[in-house]
Amino acid sequence: MEKNAEELLRRLQGKVGNRCQVGGIELAVLDNGPARGSRIAWIDTGAGLRYKVLLDRGMDIAEAFYQQHSLAWMSHSGPVNPQPMSDRGIDWLRTFAGGLITTCGLSHTGGPEEDSHGNRGLHGRISNTPAELIQVDQPDPLIGKMDFCLVGEIFESQVFGPHLLLRRKISGVLGIPALRVEDEVINRGNTQAPHMLLYHLNLGWPLLDEGAEIVWSGNWHSRDQDPNNRIFNPSNNFKACPAPRSDHAGSGEDVAFIDVEADRNGRCFTGVYNPSLGFALQIVFEKKQLPWLINWQHWGELEYVMALEPGTNPPIGQAKAREEGTLIFMEPGESRSYRLDFQILTEPEPIEQFLKINSK
Repeated sequence: MEKNAEELLRRLQGKVGNRCQVGGIELAVLDNGPARGSRIAWIDTGAGLRYKVLLDRGMDIAEAFYQQHSLAWMSHSGPVNPQPMSDRGIDWLRTFAGGLITTCGLSHTGGPEEDSHGNRGLHGRISNTPAELIQVDQPDPLIGKMDFCLVGEIFESQVFGPHLLLRRKISGVLGIPALRVEDEVINRGNTQAPHMLLYHLNLGWPLLDEGAEIVWSGNWHSRDQDPNNRIFNPSNNFKACPAPRSDHAGSGEDVAFIDVEADRNGRCFTGVYNPSLGFALQIVFEKKQLPWLINWQHWGELEYVMALEPGTNPPIGQAKAREEGTLIFMEPGESRSYRLDFQILTEPEPIEQFLKINSK
């Protein structure tokens, strides 16, 4: 991959005086629609991959493209302004833009619930919280610097706690169609804090289309644990993208919980290959950080989406995780790190190796 950056640097020497001609980070403020006034960052890798970071929505990523092809599914509303009080019931759905990454957590992932430990809405608060941008590091090909990054901090906090800080770094290299998200979650409070985290990675057309293949490996069961689940049953090829389904209209959906398999280095691989487009989107994460993968399939007409969701837990909620003994508790000052790598694969050999994951 580094050779691509070196080749781009060689080719532009003496011909480019402004990095914007190649790629980099552009900060802006939206000026129309339901996200009017929201800060964003458009990032162009100079290698066909470009994406929009929602700085006021937890530094999540909305639209993403490789060449002319969209990678991410966008909800009907698309991005909207942050609504920090949308943390009751299913209000989260009213602000859910879809996009390449929507972060769920930091202390609860799953449906709404209430118990002696509090009242928690669907998928937590972090994606409705603006970031404080603390670093913008641009590439500079004139001095041979091809890497770039954005760093921000997002607080999930309230008086009397908990106080969890998410420090997020989004980075890449000019000439390479890839992006990396590195997260550090820190307990900044003075008491123990529960922690759950899930990355809702929402893929859509044309990456998803009939003939495209979903890639993952691991032991799985459907969320409802029904052996006759209409999607996730042994007789159905649930890794082949279907045409839109009438039984997924409205709230129709099917979900699998996957104890995702790792390679000898502890890495897990998932994503989608579309042979008609000639490329795959590969997503890599570490089993020790994110031991679970969720596969959400919602093939409704005009709502044609499939999500791959690495997480610390299945989205069963804080209460169920407490009951199972799987809820993470962070001590004051403790931190936990997470990393996701998104890579576009275009060469036959890497694509073939990626597809072998489905045969495991």
